Amino acid sequence: MLAPREIDEYLLPTERRVIRVRQHWSVMLNDMTQASIALGILVALQRYLPSSLVIDNLTFYGGVVVVARLTIFVMLWWVERIVITDKRVMLARGILTHNIGMMPLGKVTDLTFERTLTGRMMGYGTMIIESAGQIQALNRIDYMPRPEEIYEALTELIFGDKKQTRSHLLAKPRRR
Repeated sequence: MLAPREIDEYLLPTERRVIRVRQHWSVMLNDMTQASIALGILVALQRYLPSSLVIDNLTFYGGVVVVARLTIFVMLWWVERIVITDKRVMLARGILTHNIGMMPLGKVTDLTFERTLTGRMMGYGTMIIESAGQIQALNRIDYMPRPEEIYEALTELIFGDKKQTRSHLLAKPRRR
Protein backbone atom coordinates (compact mmCIF):
# COMPACT_ATOMS: atom_id res chain seq x y z
CA MET A 1 0.00 0.00 0.00
CA LEU A 2 1.36 3.45 -0.92
CA ALA A 3 -0.48 5.42 1.73
CA PRO A 4 1.72 6.49 4.63
CA ARG A 5 1.19 4.91 7.98
CA GLU A 6 -0.84 6.85 10.50
CA ILE A 7 1.47 8.68 12.92
CA ASP A 8 -0.32 7.18 15.92
CA GLU A 9 1.03 3.77 14.88
CA TYR A 10 4.50 5.00 15.87
CA LEU A 11 3.49 5.84 19.43
CA LEU A 12 4.61 3.58 22.23
CA PRO A 13 1.92 1.98 24.41
CA THR A 14 3.23 3.99 27.37
CA GLU A 15 3.03 7.34 25.55
CA ARG A 16 0.18 9.79 25.91
CA ARG A 17 -0.52 12.01 22.90
CA VAL A 18 -0.92 15.65 23.94
CA ILE A 19 -1.07 17.47 20.61
CA ARG A 20 -1.59 16.38 17.01
CA VAL A 21 -1.71 19.04 14.29
CA ARG A 22 -0.56 19.67 10.74
CA GLN A 23 1.30 22.76 9.61
CA HIS A 24 -0.76 25.88 9.13
CA TRP A 25 -2.43 26.07 5.70
CA SER A 26 -0.52 29.26 4.87
CA VAL A 27 2.58 27.12 4.24
CA MET A 28 1.01 26.53 0.80
CA LEU A 29 0.41 30.21 -0.08
CA ASN A 30 3.54 30.46 -2.22
CA ASP A 31 2.60 27.33 -4.19
CA MET A 32 -1.00 28.50 -4.63
CA THR A 33 0.21 31.92 -5.83
CA GLN A 34 2.59 30.32 -8.33
CA ALA A 35 -0.18 28.04 -9.63
CA SER A 36 -2.58 30.99 -9.98
CA ILE A 37 -0.04 33.05 -11.91
CA ALA A 38 0.85 30.12 -14.18
CA LEU A 39 -2.82 29.37 -14.89
CA GLY A 40 -3.43 33.08 -15.57
CA ILE A 41 -0.58 33.12 -18.09
CA LEU A 42 -1.93 29.98 -19.77
CA VAL A 43 -5.43 31.48 -20.00
CA ALA A 44 -3.96 34.68 -21.48
CA LEU A 45 -1.99 32.65 -24.03
CA GLN A 46 -5.11 30.73 -24.99
CA ARG A 47 -7.20 33.87 -25.28
CA TYR A 48 -4.86 36.29 -27.05
CA LEU A 49 -2.74 34.09 -29.32
CA PRO A 50 -4.24 32.84 -32.58
CA SER A 51 -5.82 29.44 -32.09
CA SER A 52 -3.71 26.54 -33.31
CA LEU A 53 -3.20 22.93 -32.37
CA VAL A 54 0.20 23.72 -30.81
CA ILE A 55 -1.15 26.56 -28.62
CA ASP A 56 -4.21 24.54 -27.59
CA ASN A 57 -2.07 21.52 -26.62
CA LEU A 58 0.51 23.68 -24.87
CA THR A 59 -2.05 25.45 -22.72
CA PHE A 60 -4.01 22.28 -21.95
CA TYR A 61 -1.01 20.18 -20.90
CA GLY A 62 0.58 23.15 -19.15
CA GLY A 63 -2.61 23.52 -17.11
CA VAL A 64 -2.58 19.82 -16.27
CA VAL A 65 1.03 20.08 -15.04
CA VAL A 66 0.27 23.17 -12.93
CA VAL A 67 -2.78 21.55 -11.30
CA ALA A 68 -0.94 18.24 -10.76
CA ARG A 69 1.98 20.07 -9.11
CA LEU A 70 -0.35 21.97 -6.76
CA THR A 71 -2.22 18.74 -5.97
CA ILE A 72 1.04 17.06 -4.95
CA PHE A 73 1.93 19.95 -2.63
CA VAL A 74 -1.52 19.85 -1.04
CA MET A 75 -1.23 16.07 -0.54
CA LEU A 76 2.19 16.48 1.09
CA TRP A 77 0.76 19.13 3.43
CA TRP A 78 -2.23 16.94 4.24
CA VAL A 79 -0.20 13.89 5.30
CA GLU A 80 2.37 15.84 7.32
CA ARG A 81 1.66 15.68 11.05
CA ILE A 82 3.21 17.25 14.11
CA VAL A 83 2.66 15.10 17.19
CA ILE A 84 3.69 15.96 20.72
CA THR A 85 3.45 13.24 23.34
CA ASP A 86 4.44 13.26 26.98
CA LYS A 87 7.81 11.78 25.91
CA ARG A 88 8.77 13.24 22.52
CA VAL A 89 8.05 15.59 19.62
CA MET A 90 7.52 13.91 16.24
CA LEU A 91 7.17 15.25 12.71
CA ALA A 92 5.93 12.81 10.06
CA ARG A 93 6.08 13.72 6.39
CA GLY A 94 6.11 12.15 2.95
CA ILE A 95 3.84 10.08 0.76
CA LEU A 96 6.05 7.62 -1.10
CA THR A 97 9.02 7.98 1.23
CA HIS A 98 7.73 8.27 4.78
CA ASN A 99 10.04 10.19 7.10
CA ILE A 100 9.60 10.60 10.86
CA GLY A 101 11.73 13.15 12.72
CA MET A 102 11.75 12.80 16.47
CA MET A 103 13.25 14.47 19.53
CA PRO A 104 12.86 13.09 23.05
CA LEU A 105 11.56 15.71 25.48
CA GLY A 106 14.23 14.66 27.98
CA LYS A 107 16.97 16.00 25.65
CA VAL A 108 15.37 19.41 25.19
CA THR A 109 17.41 22.18 26.82
CA ASP A 110 15.83 25.23 25.22
CA LEU A 111 12.54 26.04 23.56
CA THR A 112 12.19 29.18 21.44
CA PHE A 113 8.98 30.53 20.01
CA GLU A 114 9.09 33.01 17.11
CA ARG A 115 6.23 34.82 15.48
CA THR A 116 6.54 37.24 12.57
CA LEU A 117 4.01 39.96 11.81
CA THR A 118 2.57 37.76 9.04
CA GLY A 119 2.49 34.83 11.47
CA ARG A 120 0.54 36.89 14.02
CA MET A 121 -1.97 37.96 11.37
CA MET A 122 -2.40 34.45 9.92
CA GLY A 123 -2.19 32.46 13.19
CA TYR A 124 1.09 30.54 12.93
CA GLY A 125 4.55 30.62 14.45
CA THR A 126 7.90 28.86 14.51
CA MET A 127 9.05 26.54 17.28
CA ILE A 128 12.80 26.02 17.72
CA ILE A 129 13.67 23.06 19.91
CA GLU A 130 17.29 22.80 21.02
CA SER A 131 19.11 19.97 22.72
CA ALA A 132 22.40 19.73 24.58
CA GLY A 133 25.25 20.36 22.18
CA GLN A 134 23.93 18.73 19.03
CA ILE A 135 21.52 19.27 16.17
CA GLN A 136 18.71 16.73 16.32
CA ALA A 137 16.58 15.37 13.47
CA LEU A 138 13.85 17.73 14.55
CA ASN A 139 14.92 21.15 15.77
CA ARG A 140 12.75 23.67 13.88
CA ILE A 141 9.05 23.49 13.09
CA ASP A 142 7.80 26.29 10.84
CA TYR A 143 4.15 27.26 10.29
CA MET A 144 3.03 25.81 13.63
CA PRO A 145 -0.72 26.50 14.09
CA ARG A 146 -2.00 27.83 17.45
CA PRO A 147 1.59 28.51 18.53
CA GLU A 148 0.84 29.99 21.95
CA GLU A 149 -1.16 26.94 23.03
CA ILE A 150 1.43 24.53 21.68
CA TYR A 151 4.32 26.49 23.23
CA GLU A 152 2.56 26.47 26.60
CA ALA A 153 1.86 22.74 26.37
CA LEU A 154 5.46 21.97 25.39
CA THR A 155 6.81 24.15 28.18
CA GLU A 156 4.61 22.35 30.70
CA LEU A 157 5.72 18.95 29.40
CA ILE A 158 9.42 19.81 29.41
CA PHE A 159 9.78 21.94 32.51
CA GLY A 160 6.58 21.42 34.52
CA ASP A 161 4.68 18.59 36.14
CA LYS A 162 4.17 16.14 33.26
CA LYS A 163 0.90 14.78 34.61
CA GLN A 164 -0.75 18.19 35.03
CA THR A 165 -0.70 19.68 31.54
CA ARG A 166 -3.56 22.03 30.68
CA SER A 167 -3.21 21.22 27.01
CA HIS A 168 -5.26 18.02 27.22
CA LEU A 169 -8.03 19.87 25.37
CA LEU A 170 -5.84 20.11 22.26
CA ALA A 171 -5.52 16.35 21.85
CA LYS A 172 -8.05 14.49 19.79
CA PRO A 173 -9.20 11.05 20.96
CA ARG A 174 -6.95 8.25 19.81
CA ARG A 175 -8.50 5.84 17.28
CA ARG A 176 -8.07 2.14 17.89
